[in-house]
Amino acid sequence: MHVADTLDDVGEIRREQLQTLPRSPGVYLFRDEGDDVLYVGKAKVLRARVRSYFNGGDGRPGIERMVGRISRVEVIVTSSEAEALHLEQSLVKRHRPPFNVRLRDDKSFPYIAVTVADEYPRVMFTRERHRRGTVYFGPYASAKKVRETLDVLNRVFQFRPCEGPKPGRHSGVPCLDYHIERCTAPCIGAISREEYREQIDGVIGFLSGDTRSIVRSLERRMADAAAQERYEEATRYRNRLFAIRSLAERQGADRHAVGMADVIGLAVSGDQAAIQLFPLRDGKLIDRYAFHLENVEGQDRATILEAFCLEYYTVAPSVPPLLIVPSDLHDTEALAGFLSELRGAAVEVRAPVRGEKRRLAELAAENAELALAHETTAAEQKRVRRVEALESLRENLALESLPVRVECFDISNLQGRDIVASMTVFVDGQAKKAHYRSFTVRGLDGQDDFASMGQVVARRFARLRDSAAPGRYDESFAAVPNLVVIDGGKGQLAAALEAIQATDGLPRVAVIALAKREEEVFLPHRSKPVVLARHDPGLQLLQRIRDEAHRFALTFHRQKRDTRAFASIFDTLDGIGPSRRGAILRHFGSAERFIAASQEELEAVPGLPAKTARAVYGQLHRMGGPAS
Repeated sequence: MHVADTLDDVGEIRREQLQTLPRSPGVYLFRDEGDDVLYVGKAKVLRARVRSYFNGGDGRPGIERMVGRISRVEVIVTSSEAEALHLEQSLVKRHRPPFNVRLRDDKSFPYIAVTVADEYPRVMFTRERHRRGTVYFGPYASAKKVRETLDVLNRVFQFRPCEGPKPGRHSGVPCLDYHIERCTAPCIGAISREEYREQIDGVIGFLSGDTRSIVRSLERRMADAAAQERYEEATRYRNRLFAIRSLAERQGADRHAVGMADVIGLAVSGDQAAIQLFPLRDGKLIDRYAFHLENVEGQDRATILEAFCLEYYTVAPSVPPLLIVPSDLHDTEALAGFLSELRGAAVEVRAPVRGEKRRLAELAAENAELALAHETTAAEQKRVRRVEALESLRENLALESLPVRVECFDISNLQGRDIVASMTVFVDGQAKKAHYRSFTVRGLDGQDDFASMGQVVARRFARLRDSAAPGRYDESFAAVPNLVVIDGGKGQLAAALEAIQATDGLPRVAVIALAKREEEVFLPHRSKPVVLARHDPGLQLLQRIRDEAHRFALTFHRQKRDTRAFASIFDTLDGIGPSRRGAILRHFGSAERFIAASQEELEAVPGLPAKTARAVYGQLHRMGGPAS
């Protein structure tokens, strides 16, 4: 592989250095002035593809915006276009460039996770797929189907449902799941580690598509139990056999059957795209999966389809031997090569021109168009609703401008201890979580919500005033809110107003308070509150913002309380420094779980030597912890 020389500016790229680009397949990266990656692409011929962005004849709006920001081009030569696809996928995942096609909210798709690194692995529902020592199956289109699948698998394989790396409860008594045959109770040694691993291997085998061996095993056990007149046991095996067969039929789990294919429909409009994927198993359509993509403006349909396949099939449990794609997509050799390597066998990517496969492709395309139209309509309805809410607030609260940026403050404490506050931010009626901020209230004795609110608001707007100072810039604090919402009544509102007025050099900011009991809105210099209709979109928006501030403040308060509880315990423990304290905190999560831990659980803490764990256990029990 060869990396091309750095290109200093766009003008130089156009005039001279484009001439030096190789005529080989490979990957190109566009970088901005800060050396951040804007876009990653692959090409059969790097020179021709990269030059096409600067020839002035493209005209695609998304591409025009990107080209104006390019400061440097980097190319990596590969031996083939299929190799370039692999490299492109790796670089896109590493850099997450803003101009590449994205499978929207792919992190939210449900998965089934098997924690194979644990001594007694768990099988669980999750929406993440990045932890080491965990095998993931998915993504699945429906969370409901995932939970139904887990329920059936638990009845058949009886894996433990308890949380944490260690099975069981601190009491050492098996839970109800053991008595209703939903768990084999490894916590009390009712099953050996090897036997439990066999159960987990069965789960993995089923999720990987191997149902035949599982069915044969259950049939054999059922027959053996019946032959020895253990009829209740035979009945249990029969019920498990029925459950696993039913689940296999619903999921089309025999992935080696003849007629296995995925039919993909694509619809594109502006910056959005919709994918409809119809799994064809044994010649029958068994389901429909819907996906939405964003950031597709300026991309051709082949690139969009390619980006989806790279994102989806690298995490899918299997790749079919045939992909049926829209009839207008033909240059698919590189994609077929990439998928063949993933599958470990040949994969054909076909754009059919006649027959049943053409009909299926048209059906998928029609569904994709309908899904995109529905998505566009729903997005527009949400946008209109948000605009109505903002307009309602401006009119009913007599605001000078539309409250585009709204900040809400809430105080949380427990009898005056661990006083904290939250600042949540909504922009254009939507939560902007990257701008949320939390505060620890300082210097107050006892519970004083008014003084706490005044302190927090004063600190927030002091950061706005000082945002230009070296080392003080914060994107959230540097933004000026159109509306500040205080969770509380007249007292909290007065404290916030006093804090803002005492801060010099601030622009005009509208401030209101929202009282929980009657959902009354208090305005400055008005004795009576404003009462908005229950279904008023403006009030509903204020309630969402207030509830989010309360949730965020409560979460931060719990973290502070747990940290303080840990600190007070650790102050009396020998041999525990900051590093080991952090390891224990991460492992147990709360002081209660730490105190109730057994000696074996303490010895299992990563980074805590067994000798130290035993000493800590002894110290905790001398302090009055639970008896062993």
